[in-house]
Amino acid sequence: MASPEGTDNVPAFDSAAFLKTVTERPGVYRMMSAGGDILYVGKASNLKNRLSSYFQKNLDSKKTQALVAQIAAVQTTVTSNNAEALLLECNLIKEHRPRYNVVLRDDKSYPFIFISTEDSFPRLAYQRGARRRKGKYIGPFPSAGAVKRSMGLVQKLFKVRQCEDSYYRNRSRPCLQHQIKRCTAPCVGKISEEDYRHDVDMTVKVLEGKSQVVVDDLVMRMENASESLDFERAAKYRDQIGSLKAVSDMGNALQEGNGDVDYVAAAVGGGQCCVQVFYIRNGMNLGNKAFYPASPGGSTSAEILNAFITQFYMDHELPKEIIITESIEDEELLKKVFSEKAGHNISIVYNVRGDRAKMQGLAATNADVALQARLASRSGMAARLEAVRELVGLDDAPSRMECFDISHTMGEETVASCVVFNAEGPNTNEYRRFNIDGITPGDDYAAMKQAITRRYSRLLKEGRDLPDILFIDGGKGQVSMALEVMQELQITDMEIVGVSKGPDRRPGDETLLLCSQNREVQMRGDSAALLLVQQIRDEAHRFAITGHRGKRGKKRQKSVLEDIKGLGPKRRKQLLTHFGGFQRLQKAGVEDIAAVPGFSEALANKVYDELHPTQGLSSKS
Repeated sequence: MASPEGTDNVPAFDSAAFLKTVTERPGVYRMMSAGGDILYVGKASNLKNRLSSYFQKNLDSKKTQALVAQIAAVQTTVTSNNAEALLLECNLIKEHRPRYNVVLRDDKSYPFIFISTEDSFPRLAYQRGARRRKGKYIGPFPSAGAVKRSMGLVQKLFKVRQCEDSYYRNRSRPCLQHQIKRCTAPCVGKISEEDYRHDVDMTVKVLEGKSQVVVDDLVMRMENASESLDFERAAKYRDQIGSLKAVSDMGNALQEGNGDVDYVAAAVGGGQCCVQVFYIRNGMNLGNKAFYPASPGGSTSAEILNAFITQFYMDHELPKEIIITESIEDEELLKKVFSEKAGHNISIVYNVRGDRAKMQGLAATNADVALQARLASRSGMAARLEAVRELVGLDDAPSRMECFDISHTMGEETVASCVVFNAEGPNTNEYRRFNIDGITPGDDYAAMKQAITRRYSRLLKEGRDLPDILFIDGGKGQVSMALEVMQELQITDMEIVGVSKGPDRRPGDETLLLCSQNREVQMRGDSAALLLVQQIRDEAHRFAITGHRGKRGKKRQKSVLEDIKGLGPKRRKQLLTHFGGFQRLQKAGVEDIAAVPGFSEALANKVYDELHPTQGLSSKS
C-alpha cells in the first residue's frame, strides 16, 4: 500500500512506488479516496499487472480516468486462487457498495410455490425465505405476481386448497372457495383422499411444465369414467382437458421440456442500466424481472452483465444454464465457481440458435423497453407508483390497485363503489358500483363486507386478475371487514391498506394502515405515495356519492303508483288524466277512483291505500 498526494493539500498517490510493492499473485484490491471511502473493488489473477493498467498515461475510458484521479490509497488482499478472489470481491462490493462498481440493489429472496406433500390433504402455498418445511418447492419465481398467476391457474384447474392449516382444521362447513368452485372442500370430507391426491399430482405436473402428461392422464380417466357410465365425472375431466389445452394454446407460460435456463440481457443508456432475467424451469417460463443496478457512468453492457451475474447468482438458486447476450470477462471463472456451488456443471453461453436465440432476443428487447420506461418515469404517475411500491413493500410497482368507499344518507340507498387504477391511472371501464341491501341501514361495516365479498368472489370465480393493493376508505373497522373476507376467500397475496382521514378531515392528515406490516403511517403532505393514495381515495368517494345521489334521486322521482300491482302505464295515465293531476288524485275517495272507467272497487282500494298508507283500508271504514 502507498500513501501519497494531490491537489488541495492532499498528497498525490505515488503509483510508481506503490506498484513496486505489489505481488503478481491473485487477489482483490480496494481503491480508496482521501476521505477513506472505498471507490472501487476489483479482483485480478495477477494483481501487479491489473493495477499497473490503471496508471498508464493514455487511458481510453473516461470512467477509469475519473476513478484514478480520486485515488489516495490502494489496499490489496492476496488470495489462494481466482475463485477465492471472485468470492471476496463479491462480498466486499455488497458490503461497501463502492461508487465506481456496478452494485446490484436487489437483496430479496425469491418466492416459491410450496406443496405440503406430507399432509393427507396437501396445501398449495406461497413461500418466500428459508425452505425449512417438508414438502415440494417449485420455483423460484421472479415475483409475487408470477406466483399468484400460477397458483390461480392450477387452483382453477384442480381446486387444491390454499388455506392456512389453522383455518383448514377448524372448518365445520365449506368456505366461500368451495361455493365458487375453487376448492373441493377436503376440510369437511367433500372429496376422498385418493381423488385429492390425484389433483395434487396433476397440479405439481402442470407447475413443472408437464402439461401433456396431465392431458394424457385426464383423457384416460375421462374414457374410463364414460365406460363406467359415470358421466358427471367424465364431464369434469373433459372440462379440465379443455381448460388446460386452452391455456397451453394461448402460450400462458406452459412449454414442454425439462430445461432450467435463465436468459440474461443488459441495456445501458441515459446514465442508467437495466438487466432483464427470464426464468425457465423444467421448460416452463415462470416469467421475467427487470433489475436496475447502480453503475458508474461509462459502464458497458458487458461490464454490467459480468457484475450482475456474479453478484446475483452468488445469493440465488442457479439454473443449469445461463444464456447471455454477449461475451463477459469472467465467463470461465464464473462457470467454475458456480459449478462448485451447485454441485454440478453450470454453463454460461451467448452464441445460441433457433428458439433459444429468439428467447435471447426477447430478453434483450425487454431490457431496452424497461430501461426506456424507467428513464421516462422519473416524474408523474410512474414515480408515484414507485413511491407506493416502496411504502407497501412490493417487489414491483403495482400494476393494478382498487379502492372501495361507501355512501348513503342516514342509511338510505346505500351504495358501495370500487374504482380501479393501473399504470396509466384510472381505468374507468373497470369501475363498479354495488347496491347494498339486507343490512341494518347505516351499517358501513356490513356494507363494506358485502361489497368486497361480491367483488372478489366474482373475480375468483371468473379467474380474473386480482389487484396488487386494495385500498379501503376507512379506519380499522372497515379494514377488519376486508381482512375477514380475504380470509374467507383465502386470498393471501393482496396488500390491504386502510386510508383514514385525520381529525379535521383535511387532505394531508390521513393515516395509512398497512395491514401486512401491522403498522400505521402518517406521511408528509407532499409525499408522492400519499398524493396517489389521495387521488385513488377521492375518486372512489366521488364515484360512490354519484351513484348514491343518482339512486336516491331516481327513487324520489318515482311515482308511488308504479308500485301498485295491476296498474300499468296506460291505467296510470288514464287515472291522472281523469283527475287532472296527482294532487287531485290524492284528495279523491275510493268511490271517486272506482268511478274511473275500467277501475274496479278492489283496484280503487289498492290505489287509495297506497296514496294514504297511514290510514289503513279506508274503504272499509
